Amino acid sequence: MTPPSILCIGSVLWDIIGRSTQPMPLGADRPGRITMLPGGVALNIAMALARAGHRPALLSVLGQDPEGDALLAACANLGLDTRYLTRAEDLPTDRYMAIEGPQGLCAAVADAHSLEIAGARILAPLYDGRLGGSDAPFQGCVAMDGNLAPAVLASSATAPELSGCDLRLAPASPGKALRLVPFLGHPRAVFYTNLEEAGLICGQNLPDAASAAQLLVAKGAARALVTDGAATAADACATACYTGQPPSVSVARITGAGDTFMAAHIAAELAGQPRDGALQQALRSAARYVSGKDTA
Repeated sequence: MTPPSILCIGSVLWDIIGRSTQPMPLGADRPGRITMLPGGVALNIAMALARAGHRPALLSVLGQDPEGDALLAACANLGLDTRYLTRAEDLPTDRYMAIEGPQGLCAAVADAHSLEIAGARILAPLYDGRLGGSDAPFQGCVAMDGNLAPAVLASSATAPELSGCDLRLAPASPGKALRLVPFLGHPRAVFYTNLEEAGLICGQNLPDAASAAQLLVAKGAARALVTDGAATAADACATACYTGQPPSVSVARITGAGDTFMAAHIAAELAGQPRDGALQQALRSAARYVSGKDTA
């Protein structure tokens, strides 16, 4: 089988999402719908890339439990390369639970403890020759998320095995944004954050996406893409800063929107889109997803 040209590294789990159309203040108990579907940052990005015609490979951990068996089968059915997934007999399959209301995300809990405990085990294919090694670094595109253990992320920032790839980084959540700080100064690292995450990485509140993207670059990011909900988004590097306005849509869902934006942007650039065109395409894709008009 042909080796993969795209790797998605990080969380692969079950999303359990409760949505209500009624307001959800703290402590609210409302009628709604609860869905369970494949999710996690790395898997969300991989699924969106697959819909764009790619076949990314997943590097993550699944338990040897019924939930892991079902998720492995779902990933294969979605056209993803599951050859390099780690199956851990001592760990359960991870889960993410969120509550969403008409105002957006109310609360979420990410149980990615198995991914953190598995640590560097999930990266073994990059080191043992299956996907590369220190003398033959992986040369394709790598999307990596901040759900990985801090020590694994820190070592990955200087790993020779990742020195030759097109490296794309997502914090996964504001609570894990600082895990990406070791990649500041990496010559190939492209950061994808929202405004809050950018502010946490930079250590200050920032007024808008353009300011945030430019400051991330000033602090060592090779390139930074920053979104700010319905406000202007930005893509900055050392020599230029592009901005784009997301389409106005009614919000039907939130979880996975940032992952959809990142995957659509990667797909657009792999297809040869210029930077301003790729940014606009990613914003349109994220808007369709948020509106509920795109495939989950």
